[in-house]
Amino acid sequence: MQTNDLLHRLFQAGVRAVRGDTAVANALDSTPCPAPDQIIAVGKAATAMARAAAAHFGPVPMLIVTKYHHAEGAPPHAEVIEAAHPVLDENSLRAGRRLRETVGAMPTGSHLLMLVSGGASALAEDPVDGMDLDGLTARARDMLASGADIHAMNAARRKLSRVKGGALFDDFSGARVTTLAISDVEGDALSVIGSGIGDARPGAPFDFVPRIVASNSIARAAVAAEAARQTIPVIANDETLYDDVNSVAAKLGAYLRDAAPGLHLFGGEPTVVLPENPGQGGRNQALGLLLARETAGTAGLGILVAGTDGTDGPTDAAGAVVSGQTWAASGQDALDRADAGPWLADRDALLKTGPTGTNVMDLVIAVKA
Repeated sequence: MQTNDLLHRLFQAGVRAVRGDTAVANALDSTPCPAPDQIIAVGKAATAMARAAAAHFGPVPMLIVTKYHHAEGAPPHAEVIEAAHPVLDENSLRAGRRLRETVGAMPTGSHLLMLVSGGASALAEDPVDGMDLDGLTARARDMLASGADIHAMNAARRKLSRVKGGALFDDFSGARVTTLAISDVEGDALSVIGSGIGDARPGAPFDFVPRIVASNSIARAAVAAEAARQTIPVIANDETLYDDVNSVAAKLGAYLRDAAPGLHLFGGEPTVVLPENPGQGGRNQALGLLLARETAGTAGLGILVAGTDGTDGPTDAAGAVVSGQTWAASGQDALDRADAGPWLADRDALLKTGPTGTNVMDLVIAVKA
């Protein structure tokens, strides 16, 4: 099998293990959950998660909030709102208001099933008084460009929101909220996933039953299992991608240049600081190009860097597939301008998967012969 084909196969094995429909179906089959009176699914994987819940419970009233072009396959009875990501738009505000209306209208004794995945922070918002869309988007763009990590961004978002950090359930009169969440954050904390849109405040006056149903570690385990089936030794399997892309590339590049033959697997979510007028690309495309530079000339090495949701920043690519032969000096200018996407596209090095139905941060999959 060619190295690029193998890398694609390994990535798809990881994604399949944490798809929204698979994760929710497994969770509902393995642990009893009473039939809900309302289902709300919010995030990039909302449609896939909702599809599994509908298959399990039937046509329960359902609201889906997801990213543009991520609603294909939604249950026919569901109300669907598509909005922008990573910077929110008017539909994000409409979605936030609709979430609050739906939760607030639920009667005494009712059961709400929340299905939460990454991306929810931008897809649904109802800001506190005194904050409007322009103010929210300006803050979001500034934080994205600054290289702030997800914890800092979500802490700022919660202060300005009436749907995050448990606030969504302030007007809930029902008896139980069950939250099934796909984690896209370090540590898998529900208070951080989607800025806590599916979390409950301490001491909430209802039964709260949360559960993480998919994570980066589960995806990596599936990649490692597929490598074992291909008789490829697993040398490294770590969740360490929590630094600026330049630092991550320097450390991984040095490691991979001298690494033993086999699979070297890393997960997490690096950050990137953008120039004033960035070009096209996302953090995975930038990291892929940086790794191509750091491992230039290394024989027998193939590297896939991708977001498990199938999108990397505001682009239609998931990331990049590079090797020790990808780098050329012109790549430095692309890096300096945060314009890795077109440079990689010219060399047929972009990875495009379309929406995957999940979001458990990023994967770096390296195979060395």
